[in-house]
Amino acid sequence: MDLFVRTKKDLTDAVQRLGIVPFFKNSVKGFSIEENVDPSVWFADGDGVWEWKGPLIRSIGCAYGKFFENKAAFVSREWFCHLANYRRDGYDFDALYDDGLASRKDKELFELIDANAPVLSKELKLLGGYVKGGKKGFDTVLNRLMYRCYVITDDFVYQVDKKGNTYGWGVAAYTTPERMMGEAFTENVYGVSPGESRMKLVRHIARIAGTDEEKASTFLG
Repeated sequence: MDLFVRTKKDLTDAVQRLGIVPFFKNSVKGFSIEENVDPSVWFADGDGVWEWKGPLIRSIGCAYGKFFENKAAFVSREWFCHLANYRRDGYDFDALYDDGLASRKDKELFELIDANAPVLSKELKLLGGYVKGGKKGFDTVLNRLMYRCYVITDDFVYQVDKKGNTYGWGVAAYTTPERMMGEAFTENVYGVSPGESRMKLVRHIARIAGTDEEKASTFLG
């Protein structure tokens, strides 16, 4: 994989150039930021790759979410259209639900995100009743919506101290590709057949990850 991350620019350039960049180690050896990052910016005392995720999403409008093997990845707008077309199998969410291919829980959470986007995960849990003594399975439903490319991460929001400095772990805010990307997504997502999108994705992943198409296909799912 032609990637080594030392700076925020390195990471931005990689996502724009490669189109698909997994954050964590996965079944394709060497195909991740985790395996190709300067240790000083992996868990940095100050600014590092974890803190760059939100600014990167905002600056280039890429998708970020648990798209592969239940692990997070960046996907450029161009390649996310193919990924969403394949994973959705040509369905928008309403049609998916009407055909019995999505659960009631999926519909409820999707509609909450769509109506309130961008919405922080902790706010989403409250809106959806995923609180102590309430509904269960928030992460399972959310991850399923992300895998099927109906929901993506809009940003990561940090707490701010009295001096204006951010601290702690960023809290994810969620949205839909339609809301975040607009016409760049809606006018291109169903442009070819889902099968053609899958073929393009497999070939692209094999090329950029330096692996064979069988392993790329397994990674894609």
